[in-house]
Amino acid sequence: MPTNKTRVSGIGLIVLAFVAFIALGLPDGLLGVGWPSIRDSFAVPLDAIGMLLTTVIAGYMISSFFSGFLLSQFGVGRVLAASCLLTGMALIGYTVVPQWWMMVGLGVFAGLGAGAIDAGLNTYVAAHFGETLMQWLHASWGVGVTIGPILMTLGLTTLNTWHFGYQIVGIFQIALAICFVLTLAMWVSHSRNVSSDDEPAKRLTDYKTPMIETLRQPQVWLSVMLFFLYVGAESSLGIWTYTLLTESRGVDQALAGFFAGSYWFTFTIGRIAAGMITIRTGATRLVFTGLSGALLGAVLLIWNPSQLMNVVAVALIGLAIAPIFPALMSDTSMRVGDHHAANTIGMQMTATGFGTAVIPGLMGVLAQRVSLEIIPLCLLVVYASLFGLYLLAVRPRKASATVVAAKTGPTQSIR
Repeated sequence: MPTNKTRVSGIGLIVLAFVAFIALGLPDGLLGVGWPSIRDSFAVPLDAIGMLLTTVIAGYMISSFFSGFLLSQFGVGRVLAASCLLTGMALIGYTVVPQWWMMVGLGVFAGLGAGAIDAGLNTYVAAHFGETLMQWLHASWGVGVTIGPILMTLGLTTLNTWHFGYQIVGIFQIALAICFVLTLAMWVSHSRNVSSDDEPAKRLTDYKTPMIETLRQPQVWLSVMLFFLYVGAESSLGIWTYTLLTESRGVDQALAGFFAGSYWFTFTIGRIAAGMITIRTGATRLVFTGLSGALLGAVLLIWNPSQLMNVVAVALIGLAIAPIFPALMSDTSMRVGDHHAANTIGMQMTATGFGTAVIPGLMGVLAQRVSLEIIPLCLLVVYASLFGLYLLAVRPRKASATVVAAKTGPTQSIR
């Protein structure tokens, strides 16, 4: 049985993990509000954001892919410390380089740090804690991505520079790296105490299924596509809301920053609430409800009858999609089976990188060639596609449950 010291250590590490996810979300909240000023300062076109997203995601995918190896070789604490330091230095570097290609190059290092933090903490929480803490961990990311637009708006409106936001967040990342260095012993001792407990149940990470077998499973590819589309839509609205409102709909800069912040604020509230109800409602119901709300919000954003309806639409989408990512992550084994879950989770994390780079970048290209008003329509298409794919992903589970229920009685149910 775990001792009181182990419990206290575990609580301390959870708090630090939450703070790390806040730090992980901060840069994502900066870019959407800061992009108009960034592209003006470097004299680059609207769709050049795709270049920066590509390098950031390239770094993210590399470190995510090798996160298992890094964690086994160096431990969670060391990987997180190095990752936060690397991210902080890259973000501060954004503000001092004189040319656009240099900022794009630094994006690789920012992505390397972010990917290792994301994959490392997701692995740690998935291995040692339940669905509630997974929702709250990702709610912490929402806190960071909510504060990010506020910091950037503050810098733009009071100091007339986008540098302020990135400098503050970079310093915070470096301070967090120091915290991880100071708590290295806690990460090591907690992992040893957990691994020494008697745990007869087999963990998902205990299965050694060859990747080639996992790649042959159609449900795996459906699951991967869900993450590609979801994260692409999530990041697209966060990136393009401010530009859409200021450059296409004539909304004041400060008010548009508030609108962008409202997206991430309700997003965070949604994940906190989901952590309280996920055990009772189940992941499947959370996902279907969230996608229905997102579709409604996208329709309202396309309709655009007033500035008030803009903020309602953006806030509704944030609230609706909030629990989807953690629910999909926690429910992976239910979609693909225990034997393929660990391999699939790694593929899903890689898909999030592709989604973040490809979908917002593609929307930027369409906005440049057609109009910024194409963005809400693209969001509607992506959410509708997600809804349809999720129906396909959960259908085999429902069919299997029906067979089991017929054999064992009415006590069997789907989460």
